[in-house]
Amino acid sequence: CPTLVCTVYICWVHSCTVYIHICLNVCSSGSSTSCEECLLIHPSCSWCSQQDFGSGRTLTSRCDVKENLLRRGCDVDMMESPSSKLSILGNRPLSSKGSESSMSDVVQMMPQRIAVSLRPGDPQWFELQVRQVEDYPVDLYYLMDLSLSMKDDLDTIRNLGTKLAQEMGQLTSNFRLGFGSFVDKNMSPFSYTAPKYQENPCSGYKPFPNCVPTFGFRNILSLTERVDRFNEEVQKQMVSRNRDAPEGGFDAILQAAVCKEDVGWRKEAYHLLVFATDDVPHLALDGRLGGLVTPHDGQCHLDEKGEYSASTRMDYPSLALLGEKLAENNIFLIFAVTKRLYVIYKNLTVLIPGTTVEILDQDSKNVIQLIVAAYNNIRSKVELSVSDLPDDVGLSFTATCQDGKPLPGLRKCGDMKIGDTVSFNVSVEARGCPGDADHTFTIKPVGFRDRLEVFVDYRCDCGCSRTAQVNSSVCSSIGTYHCGTCACEPGYLGARCECQEGDASGSSLSACRQAEGRQVCSGRGECSCNQCLCYESEFGKIYGSFCECDDFSCPRHKGVLCSGHGECHCGECKCHAGFIGDNCNCSTETSSCLSDDGQMCSGRGSCVCGRCVCSEPGAFGDTCDKCPTCPDACATKRECVECRLFDSGRLADNQTCQRRCKDEIITVKTLGNNDPGAVLCLYKTEDDCVMKFSYSEHDSGLSVLTVLEEPGHVGGGPEALTVLLAVVGSILLVGLLLLAIWKLIITVHDRREFARFQNARSRARYEMVSGSHDPRLTHTHAGSHYCCVSVRVQASNPLYKHPVSTHFVETDFDVLGKSFNGGVH
Repeated sequence: CPTLVCTVYICWVHSCTVYIHICLNVCSSGSSTSCEECLLIHPSCSWCSQQDFGSGRTLTSRCDVKENLLRRGCDVDMMESPSSKLSILGNRPLSSKGSESSMSDVVQMMPQRIAVSLRPGDPQWFELQVRQVEDYPVDLYYLMDLSLSMKDDLDTIRNLGTKLAQEMGQLTSNFRLGFGSFVDKNMSPFSYTAPKYQENPCSGYKPFPNCVPTFGFRNILSLTERVDRFNEEVQKQMVSRNRDAPEGGFDAILQAAVCKEDVGWRKEAYHLLVFATDDVPHLALDGRLGGLVTPHDGQCHLDEKGEYSASTRMDYPSLALLGEKLAENNIFLIFAVTKRLYVIYKNLTVLIPGTTVEILDQDSKNVIQLIVAAYNNIRSKVELSVSDLPDDVGLSFTATCQDGKPLPGLRKCGDMKIGDTVSFNVSVEARGCPGDADHTFTIKPVGFRDRLEVFVDYRCDCGCSRTAQVNSSVCSSIGTYHCGTCACEPGYLGARCECQEGDASGSSLSACRQAEGRQVCSGRGECSCNQCLCYESEFGKIYGSFCECDDFSCPRHKGVLCSGHGECHCGECKCHAGFIGDNCNCSTETSSCLSDDGQMCSGRGSCVCGRCVCSEPGAFGDTCDKCPTCPDACATKRECVECRLFDSGRLADNQTCQRRCKDEIITVKTLGNNDPGAVLCLYKTEDDCVMKFSYSEHDSGLSVLTVLEEPGHVGGGPEALTVLLAVVGSILLVGLLLLAIWKLIITVHDRREFARFQNARSRARYEMVSGSHDPRLTHTHAGSHYCCVSVRVQASNPLYKHPVSTHFVETDFDVLGKSFNGGVH
């Protein structure tokens, strides 16, 4: 199929999923009027520049897929169909070991140079291989924070050079070491600027009273193989003091990266920059606190003493500038920071490619293990970076790492060993045709010296355009002929510039409009010399005086034009006999809607377009004949049961019994409830027996009747009045019985309580307690006798809820045989 663009539409028709593929030939259906426009439509489009091609046709017919142009008579030599091409300009093989030859000959990436000619939309693929070569030279620059908080760290690294050289000697035979330090900008508010702090910022600071003046960055020792020099220089160093917590480390990193000659970076070596600190860095725009509004220019500013001279003139560098300069100079940055800063610097590694972070002890005791681990981590992965990529060129990567499985969308591999080789498939595609010259961009592994240079040119021009003929006779000598078409001079029209605007034989656009305000030639053709030349279309024919008609714009049904039951004439379906409707999908036949009993849709619906549309709830089937829940379902199936099993009923002598009763009938001894969708039907036979059967519809569309083998006998049932009286009498009897029981319980309870009350009242009296004569109870005072009398009053009946009020009166007491007249208190 020569179509170029296919779209899949998913539709749902009668609960079924239908996939409709609609393909469009974008070449011939486009509006390209020149060879260059045709090439931009799609990489498969071709242009026929043959002069006599497409006689009587429109200009757009020259743009098509190659197969169609050949079929229509275009000579293959007259076709313009450029394609993308790729050529390899440099492809030196990968090296296996870094010390085998001079370092300038070591190759870790292939190819090195390629050229691609790109046609828009036509991608080109090439393979890129990268290898971690053994025994590759290493340059390590140790950049240390010498603020006051790092004093104990400085004491720890005084012999770092010797130990580090020993450890790195196991990884490479060519190792160089350098040393630099930083504090912060020597200006307020970052440092102490009072006169007394100029020479000694630690003046007055009792824990450590002596330190060197504040400085931004100082290159103390350029990269060298003499590790003893490293130890000597570190021994001389002293810490300084700044005012705020953040340090000026990013100033130092940038200077160490861009000052290649001062630091001594070698082109043919791995560049490791170890950044040791115990605090956060200042970022871009922090310099405005001190009045520094000039952004960093990314250049080297070291004076003859190796100190950063622009520290107080420019702002801190941004992360973007820092990442750009590190990548440009192939430097791996290792953040050696304390544990509390790990997360902060880990987030920075995402923004700065080729950067790792390691946790440094408080006194830098683990710095050697940290550097070795970071180096091994760097050598275990490869990540590609792209620079100077043009805006109209797109790249996509597919990585193939050690396991050999392609990983689309990835441009890095990890878990590599020294000597491993990984490959990347790179797709390069032009998204357009820029007006300027060719471009060049670079692909390189992060931190590697090796790189791939890609030279890009664009294939957007047609070869036939280079032989354009001005005032050609083909164009009536008033136009330029190129690529088979004429570009007429102003005021002239027509395929061969044969018409002139305004004269009697000229062209008037109003003559090509169907009505005022309408498009010229209905937007589907071109006006040439007072008449419309209609465009061609892959869908069908466009015709009419104003190109207003076609044979493909009629309504469709299920993707078929006029349902296949009509012809399309000027956008309207002309239906065949027996079909009606806008898209001719409605049949006028009704025979398919007749049910077995001769009714239209079994009397439960209407016939629409040759099919039954059921209106009775629960009815279904081709003729609405299936309806287990319809009121007459049991009655209809009863006739079938009687005529099929018992040869009785209304259909017993009718020849239509077998024709109308096609349901499957199963006889059972008992009816079960296995089918929850079954409908139970009962009817009474002539001999007063009850006949039971169930009616159900299976998924296959078959109706099944399950019938009892023998009808059930029915006895004389009780009369309704007798049942009603029995129910009412039972309810009254139960009510009276419950009332009597309640009355008995209350009476017994009351009698018990009354007896208890009487008993308590008889015992309620005054008790006077007395004993035998006891001298301790009587004494004489002034001729009088006193005695103690105890009176106890008790209320023993629990029915008395309130306190008892007791009154005592004067009375006579007979105590020990003597009578007294006194008062009781």
